[in-house]
Amino acid sequence: MELDEVMRTTFACREWTDEPVSDDLVFDILDVARFAPNGGNRQGWHVIVLRDRATREALVPLARPTTNQYAAQVAAGEAPWNTVVASELDLVAERDVDRPFPGLDAMVDAPVVLVITVDLAVVASFDSELARVGVISGASIYPFVWNILLAARARGLGGVLTTYLAGRESDVQDVLGIPRQHAVAALVPLGYPVRQLTRLRRREVHEFTTIDRFDGPVFESPTT
Repeated sequence: MELDEVMRTTFACREWTDEPVSDDLVFDILDVARFAPNGGNRQGWHVIVLRDRATREALVPLARPTTNQYAAQVAAGEAPWNTVVASELDLVAERDVDRPFPGLDAMVDAPVVLVITVDLAVVASFDSELARVGVISGASIYPFVWNILLAARARGLGGVLTTYLAGRESDVQDVLGIPRQHAVAALVPLGYPVRQLTRLRRREVHEFTTIDRFDGPVFESPTT
């Protein structure tokens, strides 16, 4: 599969067939993904391959409060878990109300489940002193996670980047023996998709690109 096609068709897959995924294939995916760019080439990532079903099941209730709030805010027409617009809901109460969430229970039976962490002792958090939620540290881990998904797609697999374990990170660290200085960056289930999506909906380039300033003129295609 050509790179352009891989990038245009890597979708969030949450349903997989029962076809097993070999360790050789998982190793091959990680062997390609490891060339992702990262700050200072310090490569602070660590990957846990979750084989044990009981361990997978133990993570579901840890993620559920986070997904419960997410689902409740979406149902209320809010942008969930954002730090800019205050919610009108009682978020603490909503976390205890179990709501269906795509893929949460399915991860228990996914052919492959990866937990990816990043060592915060080796990332440069240039925004750590700003009065907003930090995002810069992600530059040293999410290109690697995305490389995993691209490599999986190129080999006929599908997966999804999930971050809902972060809501109970310390408990997840205890369950998986993760050092406290490692942030739980993602949980990625992988497998052969029940169905393949090849047409993804995204905004056009001119809808999110401007020249010189945020409020500058729209960057248009030279051919239009």
